[in-house]
Amino acid sequence: MRYGVSVPNFGVGVDARAITELAREAEEAGWDGFFLWDHLLAFSPGSVPVVDPWVALTAVALSTSRLRLGPMVTPLPRRRPVKLARETVSLDHLSGGRLILGVGIGAMPYEWNYLGEEPDARVRGAMLDKGLEVLAGLWSGEPFDHHGEYYRVAGDPPEQDWRAIFYPPPLQRPRVPIWVAGTWAVKAPFRRAARWDGAVPNEGRGRTHSAHDAGGRAGGGALRRGQPRGGRIFRVGGSRGDARLGPEGRRASWRPTRRLASLGG
Repeated sequence: MRYGVSVPNFGVGVDARAITELAREAEEAGWDGFFLWDHLLAFSPGSVPVVDPWVALTAVALSTSRLRLGPMVTPLPRRRPVKLARETVSLDHLSGGRLILGVGIGAMPYEWNYLGEEPDARVRGAMLDKGLEVLAGLWSGEPFDHHGEYYRVAGDPPEQDWRAIFYPPPLQRPRVPIWVAGTWAVKAPFRRAARWDGAVPNEGRGRTHSAHDAGGRAGGGALRRGQPRGGRIFRVGGSRGDARLGPEGRRASWRPTRRLASLGG
C-alpha cells in the first residue's frame, strides 16, 4: 500500500507557493504521492482564491524529488488534447518521470453549462474516450493523425497525408499512467478505467472504495481482470494537516477523501 495526499486547488491562503510548501512537507513526512484537484472555480460562493493546478504542479515538481504527482482529476473534455499532451510531457520530464494523469468527465454546471462547455455528461464521456486516444497517440512520439467528431489532428488537401509528431515522448514508457475517475456504481467509468492504468473510485454518498474492494461487486469484474498486469494500491486522501503528519501519523486523524488503485504501476 502506498499513501498520497489529495489537496484542493482552492481555499483561503491557497496559491502556488503554499501548495509547493505543503508538497515539500508531505515528502519530508514520508508520503508517496501528492495530487491536486483541477477546478476553475471554488465550491464555495464568494471571493475564494483558486490556483491553476498545472502552474502549481510545475512548482511542486521542481521542489520535490520522490513524490508521485499529478492532477486528480483533470476533466479532459474541457481541455484541448494537443495542449494537454504538451503540458503532460513537459511536466513528466521536469519531474523525472513522476507524473500520473488523473482524468474524468467533470461535474457541477457552473464549470460546464455556465461557462459554455459541453453540458451533456454522455457526450463528455465520448469526448474523454477520444481525447485519451489522441493523448496516447501524441505521446508515442511517432507520426500521428486523428480526424473525429470532437478532435482533429490532420491535414487538408493537398497535404492530407500530414501527421503530427509530438517530440520528445514522455520519460515514462509506454506512457504517463492514466487513472480514470468514476462514481461507484456507474459502470461505464470503470470499464474505461480497465482499458487504462488505474481508477479513482468515488461513491455518491461520500464513501470510497479501492478498485480491489470493488472487484467483488457489480461492475468490478473488468478491474479485477486487469489486475494480472501487476497493480499496486495507492490510497489518497486526508487534509493539509495530515500531509504534515505523514503516512504513519495520519492513522489518528485520517479523513479519507479518495482511494485510488493503480492497476498498471
